[in-house]
Amino acid sequence: METRLRAILPDQELLNLYEQMVLSREFEESCAEQYTKGHITGFLHLYSGQEAVAVGATAGLHGEDYILSAYREHAQAIVRGAEPRRVMAELFGKATGLCKGKGGSMHLFAPALNFMGGYAIVGGQFPIAVGLAFSAKYRGEDRIAACFFGDGAVNQGTFHESLNWARLWELPVLFICENNFYGIGTEVHRSSALASIHRRTCGYDIPSEKVDGMDVIAVYKAVKYAAEKVRETSRPYFIEAVTYRFRGHSMADPAKYRSAAEHDVWKARDPIPAFAKRLLEEGIAAGEQLEVITAHARAVVQEAVQFAEASPWPEDEEVFNDIYV
Repeated sequence: METRLRAILPDQELLNLYEQMVLSREFEESCAEQYTKGHITGFLHLYSGQEAVAVGATAGLHGEDYILSAYREHAQAIVRGAEPRRVMAELFGKATGLCKGKGGSMHLFAPALNFMGGYAIVGGQFPIAVGLAFSAKYRGEDRIAACFFGDGAVNQGTFHESLNWARLWELPVLFICENNFYGIGTEVHRSSALASIHRRTCGYDIPSEKVDGMDVIAVYKAVKYAAEKVRETSRPYFIEAVTYRFRGHSMADPAKYRSAAEHDVWKARDPIPAFAKRLLEEGIAAGEQLEVITAHARAVVQEAVQFAEASPWPEDEEVFNDIYV
């Protein structure tokens, strides 16, 4: 029997999870629109469909914990606390952006929030997460490194090297694989000899589990438990969150390698209406409340776009700043 939501979190925190998922979805869909208008250029990888992972996982972590991600990281940054207007300005390449317009979509970074970056190099975040965990342990800090990545990254050498060192040195790393089944257009079973990704960790003696990545509460419970284990033991843990992206790999990808039937099956499991249904059924929210949340999210995103449009471009001399090597 499914556990009642109120037995897991207070009403307001449950509503916050819903609000964050809706805001993430509205932000991403607006990004798609701004891309088609030419306001966002370069590569743009959207997160629509995977919101339950970012929202549920972040809720299960502490504010002091480090978070790292790949290049599909807008939602992770916003859920962590980055202002949507500054994230949008970054995507526009404006001076008011999160990284002064220098990072763009794939390189969001907010160290004040312990959000230690999105990484365009596939698997680039693994050794950095291990290094941050080593730093925390060396300094005796009560924090862990949560490293998000996609199924397409698990065949990189950095993946295996980082799992090995994290276990060998007993480092507080929580590896979170967002398995949406496709590395760009290649299905996971066509690229991995062992398609059940969480089972790969047996070679490194790292405990792991598989969780429904379309269920924000399932993700929250799994990450909360795993994070506590990592914190207590100073040893790594691995979660495979099975999810699905509703759009192509990037805005340049029409996703013709997926069947309409497959898409429809997963679209029916959309984490946002699924969670809304539970909130309504258990009397935690009324339909009008959820409508207000959606309207507010749209207003926030609209303001973010207006802020980005009105923001100045970086000055020419800015190209010489923030260079350390």
